[in-house]
Amino acid sequence: MTTALITGSTAGIGAAFARRLAADGHNLVLVARDTRRLREQATELHDRHGIEAEVVTADLATDDGIETVAARLADRRNPVDLLVNNAGFGNKGRYLDVSMADELMMLKVHCEAVLRLTSAATEAMRERGRGGVVNVASVAAFVPRGTYGASKAWVVQFTQGAAKDLAGSGVRLMALCPGFVRTEFHQRAGMGTDNIPGWMWLDADKLVAAALNDLARGKSVSIPDPRYKVMMGVVKVVPRGLLGGLSSRTGRKYGPQ
Repeated sequence: MTTALITGSTAGIGAAFARRLAADGHNLVLVARDTRRLREQATELHDRHGIEAEVVTADLATDDGIETVAARLADRRNPVDLLVNNAGFGNKGRYLDVSMADELMMLKVHCEAVLRLTSAATEAMRERGRGGVVNVASVAAFVPRGTYGASKAWVVQFTQGAAKDLAGSGVRLMALCPGFVRTEFHQRAGMGTDNIPGWMWLDADKLVAAALNDLARGKSVSIPDPRYKVMMGVVKVVPRGLLGGLSSRTGRKYGPQ
């Protein structure tokens, strides 16, 4: 039986990955900051699907947290076959409205943790000749959206580059770029969502199903919904200056995840 490790597993897209992978018969390593929620999630998934669910409490905004998860990924005796780097957050406010400490924390979680965990996982996977990594980015990666969009753009570029370098090794890497998803993401960041049209919201479980299909097909970037595929196609031909103006008026606080 294969094992999947999911960061940010207790809510939103991470929880949807956990539900789907458990239903498909994968053992899980669940990673988040809240031990109580992790244990409740592990018990529920074990009882419902008969899989083993390991709990790892770690804060990926800290070196100790990253090192704890990296060590688990590097464990050759209990290999991880699929890594889902999902942990992330948003900051409410535009550039210079957000504290430097919060901006640096975002880069720690969205970039440094993704780099270090992906590296720990793929090194072990390459030795076995198989494995997969899903790095959760955002469609915000394709438009100017301050630190959040820049960090997600880094995730996309890094994942594509690593996928190219590991081609032929049996290890697949994919950047997942969702739009607005009904999760706790916006509420935790204190972000309003009243101005987001209903048609722009995605279902987390359907998103995960599409993402796993894209990973199986060998895609290095997944935009898992036709609506957002069309929107990102338009983005490619809109002048960058106009995109920047639209992004500024919308505000960083509505960054999708």
